[in-house]
Amino acid sequence: MNEKIRAQEVRVIGKDGQQLGVLPLKKALEQAILDELDLVEVAPNADPPVCKIMDYGKFKYQQNKRSQEAKKKQTVIQVKEVKVRPKTDEHDLLVKIKHVKRFLAQKDKAKVTIMFRGREIAYTDQGAKVLERIQEELKEEALVEQPPKMEGRNMVMILAPKS
Repeated sequence: MNEKIRAQEVRVIGKDGQQLGVLPLKKALEQAILDELDLVEVAPNADPPVCKIMDYGKFKYQQNKRSQEAKKKQTVIQVKEVKVRPKTDEHDLLVKIKHVKRFLAQKDKAKVTIMFRGREIAYTDQGAKVLERIQEELKEEALVEQPPKMEGRNMVMILAPKS
């Protein structure tokens, strides 16, 4: 901006968007001062660098407002987790499935984890059956983003809501 520009010659764009051509830096700065605005480098890597005559404070304010609007419109998807054991009882499993349905209804992803403790690790096939059952119960609401896989002593499956 203004005196911080290092190039000797710059391509200048006027305050109303018209091309003023390639000018020496001093002339471009004089033109900006005449218009009571700032000379702002918009494309420093071009040859010669491109500078625009504009109100820098107003430009920064509008840029900030645009980024705030973009933040306001973005949606953050969270991954909610439900932990189950391979020998979890029928009713408890239905409650956990209801929780997963609620997470998917809120447009969040659901991570279903089967935890194997002690000698339960020998029954990974039972854990796979539990995850298959959960997958079958939720086939209307969910897509399987990551199929069941072992991670240490846990078996994990990630479900995403159907759009």
